[in-house]
Amino acid sequence: MIGFLQWTFSGVLIGLLYALIALGLVVVWRSGRIVNLAQGEIVVFGGFVIGTFTLLFSQVWWVGLLISFGLLALVGVLVERGIFRPIVGQPLLSLFMVTIALILVFRGVTLVTWGAEPRSFPTIFPAEMVNLGPFGFDSALFWGGIVSLLLVVALTLFFERTKWGLRLSAVAEDHQVAEALGISVTTAIMLAWIIAALLGGFASIVFLNGKTLTLMASMIGFRGVAVAILAGLESVRGVLLAGIIVGICESWARGYIDPYTGGGMSEILPFLIMVGVIIWRPQGLFGWKIIERV
Repeated sequence: MIGFLQWTFSGVLIGLLYALIALGLVVVWRSGRIVNLAQGEIVVFGGFVIGTFTLLFSQVWWVGLLISFGLLALVGVLVERGIFRPIVGQPLLSLFMVTIALILVFRGVTLVTWGAEPRSFPTIFPAEMVNLGPFGFDSALFWGGIVSLLLVVALTLFFERTKWGLRLSAVAEDHQVAEALGISVTTAIMLAWIIAALLGGFASIVFLNGKTLTLMASMIGFRGVAVAILAGLESVRGVLLAGIIVGICESWARGYIDPYTGGGMSEILPFLIMVGVIIWRPQGLFGWKIIERV
């Protein structure tokens, strides 16, 4: 029984990490109807930036963190202004293809700047396990999970209670209507990309704390896509439950099925869930239902 609960609680923490990554997709989708497939690359890019500046300011590592997040916010501005602002209002397929190109842009910039060699990521969260009774948890996942919960609450309040959040939601509904109401579509999209870049930076700390950073770490972004689709791309609160569902299912598969499948089931399970959702409930668990007159 303890083993089952350990796998379950560990799955919850992993799911909160996936939810954190999925938040970056949801925020960008809510602002500009853009499926941000590049969030995994933003996580890796943010990891290299944070690793570089925390090393440069090793005596006052928090200064390096502040500089890193400032640079990531600037990257969000550059992505919106340099790539997405010229194509605002274009068909969804065009925006989708641009995000695929953005994956290559981030990977290319990372390769040119830091090279392809693996490097150690700094230990920002305590390296010791968090022990609660008979259960032990990775420190970064545990504390990062708590921060993820707070971020979900903060973003939910932002979208539902603040003028800027409501403006982003209006932009997601219809760009032309939003502009007619005096809402700047480009500013809303820029703000969304800034938030996505900052979320990616924090996700890199939780995911890579004390581990080895490689370009392949960006694959975790696709698990974020699976969580976002399960939740519904419009739902900030939904990513929390969707992330936990995916994380627990993956953890159970790792504990009880992987020994018989050579580790394969836990790798593909999130994507099997994603395919099932696309087939049976395309709007996700909490997505907006769109009714069109024909």
